[in-house]
Amino acid sequence: MKPTRFETTIALIDKKNAEDTNTYQVSGIEYPKELLYSQRMTRKLLQFNPNASKALQIAARAQHICRWKIPRDEYPMDRIGYLKWRETLKKMHANLTADILKQVGYDDQFVERVSFLITKKRIKKNEEAQTLEDTVCLVFLDYYFEEFAAKHDDEKIIDILKKTWVKMSDEGHAAALKLPFSEKSLSLVKQAIA
Repeated sequence: MKPTRFETTIALIDKKNAEDTNTYQVSGIEYPKELLYSQRMTRKLLQFNPNASKALQIAARAQHICRWKIPRDEYPMDRIGYLKWRETLKKMHANLTADILKQVGYDDQFVERVSFLITKKRIKKNEEAQTLEDTVCLVFLDYYFEEFAAKHDDEKIIDILKKTWVKMSDEGHAAALKLPFSEKSLSLVKQAIA
């Protein structure tokens, strides 16, 4: 049976992300970092919103497509440099995904919708953009937070958690509080949201 356009799109996004030479280890197995991240995004999105549209599922899968191609250290290591880097990345992610979508035959309206979601504009005003932002935050909290927190002091972690919390919806908050945090991490989360 011939794969659907949606299945082909996901496979092409995965193919690009499988080229990542940066690896992340889980249970002793090395994975291309962005391939693993994209698969975690899909899993978390469908746990959080089982009825997510195809556009939202594609945007989640392509959230970090080829992210390694624009390293953080190509920009000044300050807040302004960080924000510029993030904006450049969002445009690249949207453009690469748009190329894949056109290649498999999606119409311009669908391509624009996915690009809009990837660039994460109108969070808090657009339900799907908010769901994507919640998913990004939940993936960070579930899979990367413990490791990240171990490298920084509590004050910085609490500040980052506060910024993360503000971006999330009430549903996102409820899902986050159900995650299996360690005692220490849960304490930091509670301090951040107090």
